Amino acid sequence: MPRHEPERTCIITREAQSPAELIRFVLGPDSQVVPDLRHKLPGRGVWVTARRDMVEQAVKRRLFSRAFKTEAKTSETLSDDIERVLRDDVRQGLALANKAGNVITGFQKVEAAITVKPIVALIHAVEAAEDGRRKLANPLRKRLGEAISSFPVIQVLSIDELDLALGRSHVIHAALVAGAGSDGFLNRWHRYRTYCGIGADPSGLGNETGEPTILKPAGTEAE
Repeated sequence: MPRHEPERTCIITREAQSPAELIRFVLGPDSQVVPDLRHKLPGRGVWVTARRDMVEQAVKRRLFSRAFKTEAKTSETLSDDIERVLRDDVRQGLALANKAGNVITGFQKVEAAITVKPIVALIHAVEAAEDGRRKLANPLRKRLGEAISSFPVIQVLSIDELDLALGRSHVIHAALVAGAGSDGFLNRWHRYRTYCGIGADPSGLGNETGEPTILKPAGTEAE
């Protein structure tokens, strides 16, 4: 069974939440505030709701010094630094999903996979053209209907980032197949989108929302 961690209190909202919904911070040797995204660094930690605006508030209101009860130095780029680390984490999660055999790339292969594979998400490069996204949304909409609005269509990584994660050249479209690797990637993506405040697009073309609805292979849907 997964280890249960007790709830922690956000220093801004004063609300108790699961550690998964918070970012832990510790003080470094030079009294610099350091984000502990893995919850593993030694020392006393303070917790902030895992959103960019909350981190910025904590810096602006000097709440770290109050929480640590000592002078705490914060970088002007702290919120940006965290976003960059979380984005790298998304890319690394995709690389792990790919090593586990859970990623399909190429427009035609992705289009075919939507019909016959247990797909849990579509991934488009930031530079992907609207026409290509719409063409892939059509078979997805045929299978899901209105439920497409809760199906993850992820468009946060650039072509270069996708190429680096997948070890291929010029990746624009990809599909994520159900499996342990895909679960890990989606967890990292949800953390990143929550931090950045990425909202929903009701068109279903880049909806960045909801828990994954697994598309089961044809003929295996529950009767």
